[in-house]
Amino acid sequence: MRMRKKPNLIPRLERCAHVLENSPESLRGSWLDAYPAFAALQVELGCGKGRFTCDMAGRSPRTLFVAIEKVPDALVVAMERACSLGLGNVRFLAQDAANLGEYFAPGEVGRIYINFPDPWPKKRQFKRRLTAPSFQKLCWDALCPGGELWFKTDNAGLFEWSLEQYRLCGWDVREVSRDWRDEVMTDYEAKFREQGVKINRLVAVKSGEFAVRRAEDEA
Repeated sequence: MRMRKKPNLIPRLERCAHVLENSPESLRGSWLDAYPAFAALQVELGCGKGRFTCDMAGRSPRTLFVAIEKVPDALVVAMERACSLGLGNVRFLAQDAANLGEYFAPGEVGRIYINFPDPWPKKRQFKRRLTAPSFQKLCWDALCPGGELWFKTDNAGLFEWSLEQYRLCGWDVREVSRDWRDEVMTDYEAKFREQGVKINRLVAVKSGEFAVRRAEDEA
């Protein structure tokens, strides 16, 4: 779904600038050193309007949440939401999740969230999916041993494909649900729930070694 252009985008972003990290590369490997008040680091990829990250942050004040969103018109809403709630444990990156390794050192992150990503349904588009093995490797490297990747989608086809890919790549896949219900939701999820759409969800745990696969095996 295309995000509508927000009026007064630049001044609105400037008013929330204190929750935006403009140079995340400089914090690579030292996020919790830079923010010593927090005991854990968690990351959401493609946070949209920020409802999920802000709700999670409100429930876990000792965790630093870093939300990545490359669409400015969604990012500004997320930043304003965090500011209005007075959340001191949320930081935003106006970046592309494809560059995850540039922002976080190996083993630095405790948990990664991927909520309702673009399914890229055509077979030739599989490399663009955030659950493709090539992107899984970025998440695997960023996570600490035993770290978790939480994935949710309303797209049953994407979910079944992703479930297989996570297992083939060596993750310990747990908590698989094809009718997930939780109090913490994204804006899209809340809308889907109202419409009776079932939510698919899994937790992939970093365990053992990543199973490297050839690109042609991913489709």
